[in-house]
Amino acid sequence: MAAPVIEPLISKYWGSPQSWTLDAYRKRGGYEGLKKALEMAPAAVIDEVKKSNLRGRGGAGFPTGLKWSFVPKDSPKPKYLAVNGDESEPGTFKDRYILELDPHMMLEGIAIAAWALGVHTCYVYLRGEFKFPAERCQAAIDEAYKAGIFGKKVLGKDFELNCYLVRGAGAYICGEETALLESLEGKKGWPRLKPPFPAVVGLFGCPTVVNNVETLASVPHVFAMGPEKYAKLGTDKSGGTRLVCLSGTVNRPGVYECSMHTTFNDLIFGDAYGRGLPNGRKVKAVIPGGSSAPVLSPHELGTAMEFEALKPLQSMAGSGGVIVMDDRTCMVRSLWRVARFYAEESCGQCTPCREGTPWQTRLLRKIEEGRADMEDLELLSNVATSIAPYPPIGLGNTICALGDAAALPTHSFLMRFRAEFEAHIHEKRCPFGDKPWGEFGEWS
Repeated sequence: MAAPVIEPLISKYWGSPQSWTLDAYRKRGGYEGLKKALEMAPAAVIDEVKKSNLRGRGGAGFPTGLKWSFVPKDSPKPKYLAVNGDESEPGTFKDRYILELDPHMMLEGIAIAAWALGVHTCYVYLRGEFKFPAERCQAAIDEAYKAGIFGKKVLGKDFELNCYLVRGAGAYICGEETALLESLEGKKGWPRLKPPFPAVVGLFGCPTVVNNVETLASVPHVFAMGPEKYAKLGTDKSGGTRLVCLSGTVNRPGVYECSMHTTFNDLIFGDAYGRGLPNGRKVKAVIPGGSSAPVLSPHELGTAMEFEALKPLQSMAGSGGVIVMDDRTCMVRSLWRVARFYAEESCGQCTPCREGTPWQTRLLRKIEEGRADMEDLELLSNVATSIAPYPPIGLGNTICALGDAAALPTHSFLMRFRAEFEAHIHEKRCPFGDKPWGEFGEWS
């Protein structure tokens, strides 16, 4: 039975007139959650977020309230909040909609988080290519200052909060939270060794919380409807709703707000979402959470698109980027394309990632072009294992998760579609001919 279509929280007013302005946001109850939070003690605000079961929407799915509680309350250093808007994972394009169509929702979440954490300075870090989203976000920040939401007093409360927008330079690695902090400090975006974690030693050596755009945009709803009600919208360990980006071979790609109970089949075939594939096509594979998430086979698509549900499949909900591949897609060429991305975006700091990601790319090209033998297939598996053994997820040999992101697709494609790789080797050519992407989706 399909999961019920829910009333959206975050995307409800996308498309309504002037939805990105403060006036429109306030007319629909905006900043009422902040008023409630300001009447509470900071520790109580964190407890409310814990009760809501809100989890980070950037990829790792870490419980937000728990993350906030890691910040030492007695630290004499200033505390910072950094918003991760460096949305760059292939297949993921949801945060930009929040920034363009409802930025005040995120700003309200920032103000609530700042009050809970004792933060007086927040940096919104957006990817360099987000020119228009940055313009909308900056305009909203300016409105918030003029309205007394940011500045010396927050809605009249004797609590100062300043918010600055910073644009990156287009490096995927700066979506890793410690690389983001390095970039904010004006340095090369190299991930840091952990521990210490940013909650203790973060921006400028001070306690820092890094939260994703969608995560913070979800926070006002926790206070507007109450944490218990928000939690009940989701599953036992994942409260609320989430945005999912649907792309690939589907009739209606786009960004959808779904229940945590919604399955991949619901998303791909449901009338409210993807409405199936073009006539004559069948699902061959689905990437469930951005290009770094291990791929799923068709028989696994009855699984809910929720953090805990995907763990037994050794995959992850990640950043919510769902990519559908049909039966005319060459899996070798698809993996080659993914591998090239991670080879390009590796920062080069760790040997397994620096050497292994381009090595994977060269081997996959050799297989795709029919020049490989079976030893190359074993070598490809060994290279991926040297970067990050699998299963289970999370055993990477690199400082940050980019190594895992590069190795997990290779492992999962080989596990589920090995026969297709072997066919390339035995036939000494791509069995899909000169259109290995399939005919659907060409630019003609």
